[in-house]
Amino acid sequence: MGAYGAHYIFRMKNNLEILAPAGSMESLIAAVRCSANAVYLGVKEINARRGATNFTFEELEQAVGYCHERNVKVYLTLNILVSDDEMQTAYDVVKKALEIGVDGFIVQDFGTAKMIREHFPSARLHASTQCSVNTPDGFRALEELGFERAVIPREMSLEEIKEIRKSTNMELEIFVHGALCMCVSGQCYLSAMIGSRSGNRGLCAQPCRLAFSADASSSCDLSLKDLSLIRHIDEIAESGVISLKIEGRMKRPEYVAAAVTACKKAIENTYDEKVERTLRSVFSRTGFTDEYFTGKRTDMFGTRQKEDVVSANDVLKELSHLYDNENPLIPIDLEFVCHEGKKTCLKATALSKTVEVYGNIPQKAINKPTTLEMAQQRLSKFGNTQYYVRNIKIELDDGLMLPASDLNSLRRTAVEELARAEKPKLEYKELSLPTPKKKSERNKKYYTARFLNPDAIPDKHPFKRIFIPLWCDDEDFIDNRAGVEIPRGLFGKEEALKKRLDRLKKIGVKNALCPNLGAYKTAQALGFNAYADFGLNVFNSTSAKMLNSPIISFEATLEQIKNIDTEDKGVIAYGSLPLMLTRNCPIKNHLGCMNCTGKLTDRKGYDFPVICSSYPCVEILNPIPLYMGDRQNEIDADFLHFYFTNESKKQVEIIMEHFENGSALDSKYTRGLYYRGVL
Repeated sequence: MGAYGAHYIFRMKNNLEILAPAGSMESLIAAVRCSANAVYLGVKEINARRGATNFTFEELEQAVGYCHERNVKVYLTLNILVSDDEMQTAYDVVKKALEIGVDGFIVQDFGTAKMIREHFPSARLHASTQCSVNTPDGFRALEELGFERAVIPREMSLEEIKEIRKSTNMELEIFVHGALCMCVSGQCYLSAMIGSRSGNRGLCAQPCRLAFSADASSSCDLSLKDLSLIRHIDEIAESGVISLKIEGRMKRPEYVAAAVTACKKAIENTYDEKVERTLRSVFSRTGFTDEYFTGKRTDMFGTRQKEDVVSANDVLKELSHLYDNENPLIPIDLEFVCHEGKKTCLKATALSKTVEVYGNIPQKAINKPTTLEMAQQRLSKFGNTQYYVRNIKIELDDGLMLPASDLNSLRRTAVEELARAEKPKLEYKELSLPTPKKKSERNKKYYTARFLNPDAIPDKHPFKRIFIPLWCDDEDFIDNRAGVEIPRGLFGKEEALKKRLDRLKKIGVKNALCPNLGAYKTAQALGFNAYADFGLNVFNSTSAKMLNSPIISFEATLEQIKNIDTEDKGVIAYGSLPLMLTRNCPIKNHLGCMNCTGKLTDRKGYDFPVICSSYPCVEILNPIPLYMGDRQNEIDADFLHFYFTNESKKQVEIIMEHFENGSALDSKYTRGLYYRGVL
């Protein structure tokens, strides 16, 4: 690479934002003192790390003040699903945060994003990776919803990221270091189903780190190594990504300091093996992986070993010294005027803000007059602050004496005035919430279904709409007058999707069941009747009204579903619920495809079916099906949706007979989360 090219990449790298996690004030200080350009944090409500210390509003004000004085931005996390009865809380949080001066909001829930956009025109929206958008059309849809930045899914390769960059004008943010979930963000329901602790609600219990084995050997086949892309920062800069995000709001300050320092060194071209060893020592799961980014996906699994824990003891104390003192990163320009018979004046300029402070009238010198050198030395003492003197101009009459205490006082007062934040003027619209509606007197609910296997569709059935997977034969669509179910994971496959949908349109397929914003936008653009599947995580009335015939999230309770006010809403009433969507097959990793068992066994002996497809992701299903046939009258919805996976045609007929009769199943089943809900 020529000198110009190298210089250009370095300039791009210098413009990268290092975005650090701040689960506590100590972690925030560690991030800022180690040169983070921005931090992200949560308050006590409405955020995806409710187990972190998080901030009160008083602490948030202190945090924003501390950061803004040091030219560091603060992004507030609102990245969970929000129910109707929490929308007022979300509104109040946004209003208070904007009054404090927060720079942006990281949002998962589309209804919450719509509420913010309509009520707070100055608010800046960042789309969380929990939005589960993984195609160019998906990112275009986010932009149309008013998002100014989007977080790229961790599963994307460099080439796929470049494809996204070409599709949108939004800023792009990428995770460069930290824990790596097995499941695509926003599509994990494992923790919710096992213990009501939902990842979509900020309380994931990480059961995937426990034993889920492809061969019942108690191996941990859902546990990935931690991600680290710090060695790839040149490529990331060239791809057009502008923000380097570090995962870890639950981690200790030393971890934050180490990760921020490593990113900074990579930008400065001084990242080396020693820095990486330190980073690995402070926290890893048998090392790091970059294999989603590189597209290899051959050696990604790992667990936290005793050696990983022990190695941290040697580096924590050393790392804590990285943020002992202020890092003087902010240039300050000074103008000092001292004339006989007039009060002294110090003008200070930093971060585009200028203040003037006045001191005492100088005295006539008896022995030692104050010299230019003495004044400059006193006024330049910004030790253990964020400032360093860039320019200093002094006007000083001869023969005057100023005590050192006066000069020190002027300097301190100027710093205090620079730190005094002006409250932003906030434009907003009051929130008007609909009153919870009474239980409606609906007509008999109609039925819809998706079938993984078209051969299981009964010759006579009660379904108003049927959907089968995209990859089924043309004849299956024609014979069953079926709509198309679009896969949830479409990484790098949007063009193939469009070609297949175009073919299906030509043979008469009209309906499409869409699991995310990208699929929904694609299907609409191609002229299909787009229906919203469960993967869109519809959890409130606002998001429900944005979509056609939405299937409400199965993490919602029946009471919450009842209060969702929209036309034609549906509820999954039967099926082995999909608990994970993964781009890395746990069975292939452990046993290879030739020895596929088709299931994972947990530590209690339950078998979780694993479903492959011709698209880039696999699904892990709940071992026991959801069944609501004998509780249909308790569901306030317009239609019931059936999620058929491995059932035979005969089994489907038996299940539908039970629904028609309103009777209980003879075999094991679960009520899911409809009564117990999620925390």
